[in-house]
Amino acid sequence: MLDALSRDQRLNLMRFVCSFAWADLEVRPEERGFVMQCIERLDLDEDERRQVLGWLERPPAPESLDPNSVPAAHRALFLNAIEQVVAADGDIAVEERENLAVLRELLQQGESA
Repeated sequence: MLDALSRDQRLNLMRFVCSFAWADLEVRPEERGFVMQCIERLDLDEDERRQVLGWLERPPAPESLDPNSVPAAHRALFLNAIEQVVAADGDIAVEERENLAVLRELLQQGESA
């Protein structure tokens, strides 16, 4: 399924994943490790890697996170990856839980629109 993602979709996925890693205002080592695994699994090139690593130092701009930009066919993949980064440190913060619920709702609304 990951190979079905275009370059822009791969970066969009990582933008969301990194944003959720920042949800509690701290990127923990386990979350960073999950992002590094994603970088490898997605086979990101050097420019893409640099961009994603930058999002671990400073979160992506909120206006760059548009749930409507996630194709319906990839919504489950995005949610799964985000759920994994949120759970990576074994402690799901209230902010992470709330943000995930909002994203899930927005993606589901987009399916019915």
